[in-house]
Amino acid sequence: MKWYLKALSQYFDFYGRARRKEFWVFTLTNVLIFWGLEILNRYFSYDTSIIEYSFFGFILIPSIAVLLRRLHDSGKTGWNILLICIPIIGWIWLLILLIMLGEPKINKWGPYPKGVHKS
Repeated sequence: MKWYLKALSQYFDFYGRARRKEFWVFTLTNVLIFWGLEILNRYFSYDTSIIEYSFFGFILIPSIAVLLRRLHDSGKTGWNILLICIPIIGWIWLLILLIMLGEPKINKWGPYPKGVHKS
C-alpha cells in the first residue's frame, strides 16, 4: 500500500525516477480495483460504470507519471511511451523496458531510487 500511495502522492510529478516495485504495485493495485468493480457490475447487477470511469479518470495522470518515471529509472526518456503505437513489437519492447533494472547510478533524472549508487 505504501508504494501505491507514493505513486498517488506524486500525482503530477513527471520528473524523477520510480523503482520497479513502485510501478508494478501501482499497476497491479489498479487492475485489482478494476476487477473488483467489474465483479460488482456483473454478479450483483449493480451498474458501476460511472464509478469505473471516475476511477479511471482519477488514476490516468498518476499512471502516466509513474510510467514515465519508471522509464527514467532505466535510463530511457519518457518519449519511449510512444512505443505503444507500434503493434506487438512496441508493446513487447516497452514491457521489457519496464521490467529492466534501473541504472544503479545517478542519471539525468535523479539519484538511484534505492538510495545506493555507484558514481
